[in-house]
Amino acid sequence: MDTQNQYVVRLEDVHKNYALGKTEVQALQGVSFDILRGDFISIAGPSGSGKTTVLNLIGCVDTASSGTVSVLGQRTDTLNDEKLTALRHKGVGFIFQTFNLIPVLNIRENIELPAMLDSTDVGMSKAEREEWVAHLIESVGLEDRMNHKPAELSGGQRQRVAIARALVMRPPLVLADEPTANLDSATGESILELMKRMNREFGTTFIFSTHDAGIVAIADHVIRLKDGKVIENRRVDEKAAV
Repeated sequence: MDTQNQYVVRLEDVHKNYALGKTEVQALQGVSFDILRGDFISIAGPSGSGKTTVLNLIGCVDTASSGTVSVLGQRTDTLNDEKLTALRHKGVGFIFQTFNLIPVLNIRENIELPAMLDSTDVGMSKAEREEWVAHLIESVGLEDRMNHKPAELSGGQRQRVAIARALVMRPPLVLADEPTANLDSATGESILELMKRMNREFGTTFIFSTHDAGIVAIADHVIRLKDGKVIENRRVDEKAAV
Protein backbone atom coordinates (compact mmCIF):
# COMPACT_ATOMS: atom_id res chain seq x y z
CA MET A 1 0.00 0.00 0.00
CA ASP A 2 1.21 3.51 -0.80
CA THR A 3 1.11 5.15 2.62
CA GLN A 4 2.74 8.44 1.64
CA ASN A 5 -0.59 10.26 1.45
CA GLN A 6 -2.03 8.38 4.42
CA TYR A 7 0.15 10.07 7.05
CA VAL A 8 -1.66 12.64 9.17
CA VAL A 9 1.37 13.31 11.39
CA ARG A 10 5.09 12.99 10.77
CA LEU A 11 7.86 13.93 13.21
CA GLU A 12 11.45 13.83 11.95
CA ASP A 13 14.38 14.18 14.37
CA VAL A 14 12.42 16.56 16.61
CA HIS A 15 14.15 18.26 19.52
CA LYS A 16 12.46 20.56 22.03
CA ASN A 17 14.40 22.50 24.64
CA TYR A 18 13.04 24.66 27.45
CA ALA A 19 14.86 27.19 29.59
CA LEU A 20 14.39 26.49 33.31
CA GLY A 21 16.18 29.29 35.09
CA LYS A 22 19.79 29.01 33.97
CA THR A 23 19.31 25.38 32.95
CA GLU A 24 18.19 24.10 29.55
CA VAL A 25 15.83 21.14 29.75
CA GLN A 26 15.81 18.75 26.79
CA ALA A 27 12.15 17.72 26.66
CA LEU A 28 12.51 15.85 23.35
CA GLN A 29 15.72 14.41 21.93
CA GLY A 30 15.51 13.33 18.30
CA VAL A 31 11.93 12.04 18.22
CA SER A 32 10.76 10.55 14.91
CA PHE A 33 7.56 8.70 14.01
CA ASP A 34 4.68 8.65 11.51
CA ILE A 35 0.95 8.30 12.21
CA LEU A 36 -1.51 6.92 9.67
CA ARG A 37 -4.96 8.32 8.92
CA GLY A 38 -7.70 6.64 10.94
CA ASP A 39 -5.38 5.22 13.60
CA PHE A 40 -6.03 5.00 17.34
CA ILE A 41 -2.68 5.96 18.87
CA SER A 42 -1.26 5.69 22.37
CA ILE A 43 1.70 7.88 23.25
CA ALA A 44 2.71 6.38 26.57
CA GLY A 45 5.42 6.96 29.12
CA PRO A 46 6.07 8.15 32.67
CA SER A 47 5.67 11.75 33.80
CA GLY A 48 8.38 13.89 32.25
CA SER A 49 8.90 11.57 29.30
CA GLY A 50 7.76 14.18 26.74
CA LYS A 51 4.20 12.99 26.01
CA THR A 52 2.49 16.34 26.51
CA THR A 53 5.26 18.14 24.63
CA VAL A 54 4.64 15.89 21.62
CA LEU A 55 0.89 16.56 21.80
CA ASN A 56 1.54 20.32 21.96
CA LEU A 57 3.71 20.15 18.85
CA ILE A 58 1.15 18.10 16.91
CA GLY A 59 -1.64 20.42 18.10
CA CYS A 60 0.27 23.50 16.84
CA VAL A 61 0.32 25.12 20.26
CA ASP A 62 4.12 24.91 20.44
CA THR A 63 7.01 24.71 17.99
CA ALA A 64 10.04 22.43 17.85
CA SER A 65 13.55 23.68 18.63
CA SER A 66 14.79 21.67 15.65
CA GLY A 67 13.60 18.92 13.33
CA THR A 68 10.31 18.96 11.42
CA VAL A 69 6.71 18.43 12.47
CA SER A 70 4.18 17.85 9.69
CA VAL A 71 0.45 17.83 10.45
CA LEU A 72 -2.13 16.99 7.78
CA GLY A 73 0.52 17.38 5.09
CA GLN A 74 1.78 20.78 6.25
CA ARG A 75 5.13 21.48 7.87
CA THR A 76 4.22 23.58 10.87
CA ASP A 77 7.54 25.46 10.90
CA THR A 78 6.64 27.00 7.51
CA LEU A 79 3.27 28.41 8.66
CA ASN A 80 2.65 31.86 10.08
CA ASP A 81 0.48 32.41 13.14
CA GLU A 82 -2.69 32.87 11.09
CA LYS A 83 -2.19 29.63 9.18
CA LEU A 84 -1.24 27.74 12.33
CA THR A 85 -4.43 28.96 13.99
CA ALA A 86 -6.49 27.85 10.99
CA LEU A 87 -4.84 24.41 10.98
CA ARG A 88 -5.40 24.00 14.71
CA HIS A 89 -9.01 25.21 14.56
CA LYS A 90 -10.25 23.16 11.61
CA GLY A 91 -7.82 20.26 11.52
CA VAL A 92 -7.39 19.29 15.16
CA GLY A 93 -9.88 18.57 17.95
CA PHE A 94 -8.80 18.59 21.60
CA ILE A 95 -10.02 16.52 24.57
CA PHE A 96 -8.70 17.53 28.00
CA GLN A 97 -8.68 15.55 31.25
CA THR A 98 -10.32 18.53 33.00
CA PHE A 99 -13.05 18.73 30.31
CA ASN A 100 -12.79 22.56 29.90
CA LEU A 101 -16.54 23.05 29.39
CA ILE A 102 -18.13 26.49 29.73
CA PRO A 103 -20.28 26.43 32.89
CA VAL A 104 -22.94 28.93 31.73
CA LEU A 105 -23.65 27.05 28.48
CA ASN A 106 -25.77 23.93 28.24
CA ILE A 107 -24.51 20.73 26.61
CA ARG A 108 -25.76 21.53 23.12
CA GLU A 109 -24.26 25.03 23.28
CA ASN A 110 -20.89 23.74 24.53
CA ILE A 111 -20.69 21.28 21.66
CA GLU A 112 -21.83 23.75 19.01
CA LEU A 113 -19.68 26.68 20.14
CA PRO A 114 -16.51 25.99 18.06
CA ALA A 115 -18.60 25.78 14.88
CA MET A 116 -20.57 28.92 15.78
CA LEU A 117 -17.30 30.82 16.24
CA ASP A 118 -16.12 29.79 12.78
CA SER A 119 -17.06 32.39 10.16
CA THR A 120 -17.30 29.76 7.43
CA ASP A 121 -19.72 27.60 9.45
CA VAL A 122 -17.49 24.61 8.63
CA GLY A 123 -19.06 24.58 5.19
CA MET A 124 -22.50 23.89 6.68
CA SER A 125 -25.69 25.88 6.82
CA LYS A 126 -27.18 26.65 10.23
CA ALA A 127 -29.70 23.83 9.77
CA GLU A 128 -26.96 21.37 8.75
CA ARG A 129 -24.82 22.42 11.70
CA GLU A 130 -27.68 21.91 14.13
CA GLU A 131 -28.41 18.51 12.61
CA TRP A 132 -24.74 17.53 12.96
CA VAL A 133 -24.66 18.66 16.61
CA ALA A 134 -27.83 16.65 17.29
CA HIS A 135 -26.19 13.61 15.70
CA LEU A 136 -23.09 14.03 17.88
CA ILE A 137 -25.23 14.36 21.02
CA GLU A 138 -27.04 11.16 20.08
CA SER A 139 -23.74 9.43 19.28
CA VAL A 140 -22.37 10.11 22.76
CA GLY A 141 -25.65 9.11 24.39
CA LEU A 142 -26.70 12.45 25.89
CA GLU A 143 -29.99 13.16 24.12
CA ASP A 144 -31.78 13.47 27.46
CA ARG A 145 -29.14 15.85 28.84
CA MET A 146 -28.66 18.33 25.97
CA ASN A 147 -30.24 21.23 27.89
CA HIS A 148 -28.34 20.55 31.11
CA LYS A 149 -25.36 22.62 32.29
CA PRO A 150 -21.98 20.93 32.96
CA ALA A 151 -22.47 21.17 36.74
CA GLU A 152 -25.50 18.91 36.39
CA LEU A 153 -23.49 16.11 34.79
CA SER A 154 -21.22 13.36 36.06
CA GLY A 155 -17.53 13.29 35.13
CA GLY A 156 -18.14 10.65 32.49
CA GLN A 157 -20.99 12.65 30.96
CA ARG A 158 -18.81 15.77 30.85
CA GLN A 159 -16.11 13.82 29.05
CA ARG A 160 -18.71 12.65 26.52
CA VAL A 161 -19.58 16.29 25.89
CA ALA A 162 -15.88 17.06 25.41
CA ILE A 163 -15.58 14.25 22.86
CA ALA A 164 -18.58 15.55 20.89
CA ARG A 165 -17.20 19.10 21.00
CA ALA A 166 -13.82 17.87 19.70
CA LEU A 167 -15.61 16.35 16.69
CA VAL A 168 -17.97 19.22 15.87
CA MET A 169 -15.59 20.78 13.32
CA ARG A 170 -15.18 17.36 11.70
CA PRO A 171 -11.41 17.40 12.22
CA PRO A 172 -9.38 14.54 10.77
CA LEU A 173 -7.28 14.49 13.95
CA VAL A 174 -8.23 14.50 17.66
CA LEU A 175 -5.70 14.85 20.49
CA ALA A 176 -6.59 13.60 23.96
CA ASP A 177 -4.40 14.45 26.95
CA GLU A 178 -4.96 11.83 29.70
CA PRO A 179 -8.72 11.70 28.92
CA THR A 180 -9.49 9.05 31.56
CA ALA A 181 -7.26 10.38 34.36
CA ASN A 182 -10.09 11.96 36.37
CA LEU A 183 -12.57 9.12 35.87
CA ASP A 184 -13.17 5.93 37.82
CA SER A 185 -12.13 2.72 36.08
CA ALA A 186 -15.61 1.68 34.91
CA THR A 187 -16.39 5.14 33.51
CA GLY A 188 -12.96 5.36 31.92
CA GLU A 189 -13.52 2.04 30.17
CA SER A 190 -16.88 3.19 28.80
CA ILE A 191 -15.30 6.43 27.54
CA LEU A 192 -12.58 4.43 25.77
CA GLU A 193 -15.20 2.24 24.12
CA LEU A 194 -17.04 5.37 22.99
CA MET A 195 -13.91 6.93 21.48
CA LYS A 196 -13.00 3.70 19.72
CA ARG A 197 -16.51 3.60 18.22
CA MET A 198 -16.21 7.24 17.12
CA ASN A 199 -12.84 6.41 15.57
CA ARG A 200 -14.46 3.66 13.49
CA GLU A 201 -17.63 5.62 12.68
CA PHE A 202 -16.04 8.90 11.59
CA GLY A 203 -12.58 7.68 10.52
CA THR A 204 -11.03 10.26 12.86
CA THR A 205 -7.43 9.72 13.96
CA PHE A 206 -7.20 9.73 17.77
CA ILE A 207 -3.86 10.37 19.50
CA PHE A 208 -3.70 9.87 23.27
CA SER A 209 -1.11 10.99 25.77
CA THR A 210 -1.64 8.50 28.55
CA HIS A 211 -0.55 6.44 31.54
CA ASP A 212 -3.67 4.29 31.09
CA ALA A 213 -2.86 0.66 30.27
CA GLY A 214 -6.42 0.30 28.94
CA ILE A 215 -5.73 2.79 26.15
CA VAL A 216 -2.43 1.11 25.31
CA ALA A 217 -4.20 -2.27 25.14
CA ILE A 218 -6.70 -1.17 22.48
CA ALA A 219 -4.41 1.08 20.42
CA ASP A 220 -3.57 0.41 16.77
CA HIS A 221 -0.15 1.95 17.26
CA VAL A 222 1.85 2.33 20.48
CA ILE A 223 4.63 4.90 20.87
CA ARG A 224 6.51 4.86 24.17
CA LEU A 225 8.70 7.71 25.33
CA LYS A 226 11.28 7.89 28.07
CA ASP A 227 13.45 10.90 28.88
CA GLY A 228 12.41 12.60 25.64
CA LYS A 229 13.29 9.67 23.39
CA VAL A 230 11.24 7.03 21.56
CA ILE A 231 11.94 3.64 23.17
CA GLU A 232 9.14 1.75 21.40
CA ASN A 233 7.31 2.38 18.11
CA ARG A 234 5.01 -0.56 17.46
CA ARG A 235 1.99 -1.12 15.25
CA VAL A 236 -0.54 -3.63 16.50
CA ASP A 237 -2.09 -4.36 13.11
CA GLU A 238 -0.95 -4.85 9.55
CA LYS A 239 -1.75 -1.38 8.13
CA ALA A 240 1.93 -0.55 7.70
CA ALA A 241 5.34 -1.22 9.15
CA VAL A 242 7.11 1.44 11.17
